[in-house]
Amino acid sequence: MPTVVGITIVPSVTNVNTCWHTIVGMRRSSEQTKAVILAAAREQFARSGFERATIRAIAADANIDPSMVMRYFGNKDQLFAAAADFDLELPDMSGVARDQLGATLVEHFMNRWERDEVLIVLLRASATNAEAAQRMRAMFASQLLPVIADINPDEPQRRAALIATQTLGLALCRYVLQLPPVVAMPRDEAVAWLGPTVQRYLDAP
Repeated sequence: MPTVVGITIVPSVTNVNTCWHTIVGMRRSSEQTKAVILAAAREQFARSGFERATIRAIAADANIDPSMVMRYFGNKDQLFAAAADFDLELPDMSGVARDQLGATLVEHFMNRWERDEVLIVLLRASATNAEAAQRMRAMFASQLLPVIADINPDEPQRRAALIATQTLGLALCRYVLQLPPVVAMPRDEAVAWLGPTVQRYLDAP
């Protein structure tokens, strides 16, 4: 350990940890580092929500220095937007009976909401956060719209938007606001209620 004029210099634990986290981050490729950060961010946002999640906590989970998070993603809003870039995993509807398309979409969305908590965090944050709202709009525009256009090319944008009101409204009331009658409703009952409405949005002239 180095000394100066007989005084022992003790390295700061904080500085050691910071250097170690930075070295660990440098050993990964940039793509690997970004993937690790995004995985940690998704877990933090799901666990703590957008407002309470911090860059420092995400960096700690990723075993990396907070400055590296800022280097790759700029700020928490931009990190959240990147972490919330999800595939809605919409099914191939070509083999579904025409009169079951609405019910199939409703059931799929319920499965998707319940399989990924970060989608619920995104929905909750989109009411107050511009990045989250833009991410939600882009997700539905890029993924839902082509599916609806294949089913009915007559005004697909309007049809997709109306379908979004039902699927997002259900998610908001069931998983965010947790309205008791909606939460208590069995899935097949929710599908039976909403399926015909989505079907009408698909078929109505």
